[in-house]
Amino acid sequence: MTAANFRIERNPNPTSDADLAKAFENPGFGNYFTDHMAMIDWTLAEGWQDPRIVPYGPLTLNPANAVFHYGQEIFEGLKAYRHADGSVHTFRPERNAARLQASARRLALPELPTELFVEAIRQLVQVDERWVPPHGKQQSLYLRPFMIANEDFLGVRAAETATFMVIACPVGSYFSDPTRPVNIWLETEYSRAGRGGTGSAKCGGNYAASMLPQRIAYDKGCEQVLFLDSCSETYLEELGGMNVVLVLDDGTVITPKSDSILPGITRDSVLELCEQAGRKVERRQISIIEWREGVESGRVVEAIAIGTAAVISPIGELRAPDFTIANPPVTEESFSMRIRSLLTGIQNGIEPDTNNWLVKLV
Repeated sequence: MTAANFRIERNPNPTSDADLAKAFENPGFGNYFTDHMAMIDWTLAEGWQDPRIVPYGPLTLNPANAVFHYGQEIFEGLKAYRHADGSVHTFRPERNAARLQASARRLALPELPTELFVEAIRQLVQVDERWVPPHGKQQSLYLRPFMIANEDFLGVRAAETATFMVIACPVGSYFSDPTRPVNIWLETEYSRAGRGGTGSAKCGGNYAASMLPQRIAYDKGCEQVLFLDSCSETYLEELGGMNVVLVLDDGTVITPKSDSILPGITRDSVLELCEQAGRKVERRQISIIEWREGVESGRVVEAIAIGTAAVISPIGELRAPDFTIANPPVTEESFSMRIRSLLTGIQNGIEPDTNNWLVKLV
């Protein structure tokens, strides 16, 4: 399907310029949504059909819809950035498309072709271009593609109809100060995902499983929760919504490797930039003991959390029921913050895109 295949239905009551300006003043994260959304339907018999841009609004679903009862739902997250010349770009959307396809396979949902994924984003951003924040304000347009089973059926089998959608919202920084350390709670009772489960898929169930531990983390004065592997309860997995990376005193950059970790696109981009900067990168098992002893000995010099929403945030304290790891302070001159500046510079058109990661939307 191409741009010509998309049916465009304009919102008869678009957001006023005054209300849009108010949204840009303090967008937060997920507080204001654009005037339109993209939709594509799928059936087992006919495949993908009826790509369209329609006014943003509520969905009407039957109470017996399979998504409510069996949790067949997956999603993605990426951003669109306004450059100084007024153009709008997104960052490595083909990687998001590939991850959505992998999630779909695991959840027994249909795989959306990469070109259709990118075109749906392009069409939505072109229609709602006025919602992309101005260049230079440390803001962007967050894009949330997702897919749900959309069949009215009570029976334990994969749905034979589904709907793919994209919604969007202007956002500021996920954390008000990107260099401010975030404190992490080490979860020792609950697991995010198990071996052979859905940990590597971006599905709502994984996040639902993290909500109670996240609430516990808040009660402990922490902003994120860290999960260990469910088998040995020894090795680092990931945070509730971010990946973990440690920088060692010899310059080596290490990150956990596990089949139950979501493959982070921002994390992988950061690691590629680290390699291009001459750093050795290791994707391997990392025990909580290695982290703790590494900080005590000076072996671990930086600890960071990486995700699409926050990009890179330094980890302050890692708190556990019986110990605390006080990570070394991170400044604007620290390696991780310099890599953050490079990555966000590429995304915003300030640094050269030598890897051809950007895709122009408008």
